[in-house]
Amino acid sequence: MNDVTSLVSPNAAGAAALAAPRPGALLSIEAVLGRLVEIPAALLVVAEIVILFVGVVSRYLFHRPLIWSDELASILFLWLAMFGAVVAFRRSEHMRMTAVVAKCQPVTRAFLDVAGTCAALAFLLMMIWPSYEYAYEESFITTPALEISNTWRAAALPIGIGLMVLFALLRLARQADRKQAVFALLSVGVIVAVFWFAQPMLRPLGNLNLVIFFVGVVAMCVFAGVPIAFAFGLSIFGYLVLTTHTPPMVLVGRMDEGMSHLILLAVPLFVFLGLLIEMTGMARAMVAFLASLLGHVRGGLHYVLIGAMYLVSGISGSKAADMAAVAPVLFPEMKERGAKPGDLVALLAATGAQTETIPPSLVLITIGSVTGVSIAALFTGGLLPGLVLAVTLSGLVWWRYRGEDLSHVERATGKQILRTFVIALPALALPFVIRAAVVEGVATATEVSTIGIVFTIFAGLAIYRQFDWSRLQPMLIETASLSGAILLIIGTATGMAWGLTQSGFSRSLAAAMTGLPGGPAMFIAVSILAFMILGSVLEGIPAIVLFGPLLFPIARAVGVHEVHYAMIVILAMGIGLFAPPFGVGYYAACAIGRVDPAEGIRPIWGYLLSLLIGLIIVAAFPWISIGFLAQ
Repeated sequence: MNDVTSLVSPNAAGAAALAAPRPGALLSIEAVLGRLVEIPAALLVVAEIVILFVGVVSRYLFHRPLIWSDELASILFLWLAMFGAVVAFRRSEHMRMTAVVAKCQPVTRAFLDVAGTCAALAFLLMMIWPSYEYAYEESFITTPALEISNTWRAAALPIGIGLMVLFALLRLARQADRKQAVFALLSVGVIVAVFWFAQPMLRPLGNLNLVIFFVGVVAMCVFAGVPIAFAFGLSIFGYLVLTTHTPPMVLVGRMDEGMSHLILLAVPLFVFLGLLIEMTGMARAMVAFLASLLGHVRGGLHYVLIGAMYLVSGISGSKAADMAAVAPVLFPEMKERGAKPGDLVALLAATGAQTETIPPSLVLITIGSVTGVSIAALFTGGLLPGLVLAVTLSGLVWWRYRGEDLSHVERATGKQILRTFVIALPALALPFVIRAAVVEGVATATEVSTIGIVFTIFAGLAIYRQFDWSRLQPMLIETASLSGAILLIIGTATGMAWGLTQSGFSRSLAAAMTGLPGGPAMFIAVSILAFMILGSVLEGIPAIVLFGPLLFPIARAVGVHEVHYAMIVILAMGIGLFAPPFGVGYYAACAIGRVDPAEGIRPIWGYLLSLLIGLIIVAAFPWISIGFLAQ
């Protein structure tokens, strides 16, 4: 019995129980509504794949481009982003930083979880009307190809926000501890009210408000466990409404601009491709081939893990998908050979950071979207930096496992190696098919994922004979959820980046960074340190969206090649993302490997040092990143 019902009489408690919806009824309502959102989200993923692939075939094979395909894909993409964000909200899958919350007492942790929902609800309630106004204003615009009102696209924003409000209210209504839920609501309400009544004092502070909102509010929300997208949203909404005369509808427009950039359509498609290669057994085939080559060498399976992550990253673009595809295949055998679980997840996390630049990395696609750098150039430039870090990691593996006992390990015969190679050949070919399609102009970076999807489906059905149709729907829903979580972060971070630019901060930052002593070398050193910190707190994509538009022009001004700079900041963020105690990537690796995070803390520092050495080598020799761009 909770504290609220214990304070009233039995009769009153019974009446209240009859009057209030039962938790079971609320769960049923939520489940039905959830299915009504998940099914359209899954169908939207399928629709985008079909539209883009038909567009590629029509243009490249029949030389008759479909003038309406990109426009329809863009309209559906915003709906996919918002429905995906709703699915992620219902399933509590929006990205959040939990390192601090996890160390709290259970009661405090439970309160912060509820408070995080209340904070998200506060932002959503404040955005409902501006999003409706924005959708109404878009009704005066007609799309050029389909000649329909743009409201058909923009309506996704108020509807998606409204659905998230509904799921937030349902979650709070079924909260077991009503007293805790009320206290969390009141706490968030009081904080919002304090900021509102402080408005006359905030406006005269000028750019000091940037520190208050973009550092103070963001830090408070992020460390309290509020999902990053909503932490960004609360900070930029508060900054615009309380310290400027900018209408909130402008923020909705910036979010729309950030979320619906057609390049970002590659995000859900590559996420789905990553799930497909795991389901069809392509990842397992690659790992088996590498194991047959190196399994008899001291530390051989560790080299296989490094190589497998390099190859799989070239297909899926999703670090979680990469690790989930490789770890279950290798870890049991590695443990049998005496490897400690803590060392395994430490190396898994390190390879996650190492392969951040391998195309089609989602971070590469995001950089191309927000900075205008050629994605084809980024895809070409990202291969060799990842290989350099693989070499430095392999050096540490050789040192740690130089005395490994392999007397019980049987070396694979040439016939076995050839057989595993033939089986793995379609999987090994896929990264090269993807890269060639982009470089040769067969498809754009957005469309090329559909070629990979069709190739993988064909391989799964005709070659590997491993295609579980029952898993397709959950995979499509998972794709929508992860994509919605990523895209909502990009949307709110785009709003923050716009606010920073309008405040004049970007000009001040440019002046400070270009005036650093030591020229390009110092600029790169400061960027590495900054993005390692940002990567550990914000993860790669939000950090890039927030600071990429500010720092890439400065890199150009001081003489650093954009692609070279992209590789440096991506690898720096990767090290931060997978470095304990704050790097959420490290905890994802532990969850996938089913290992206590405490076991991997000690061994991971050696791997992180190896990664840092590799990063310094990449930074010192620009040719590693840009040497093949002319080819």
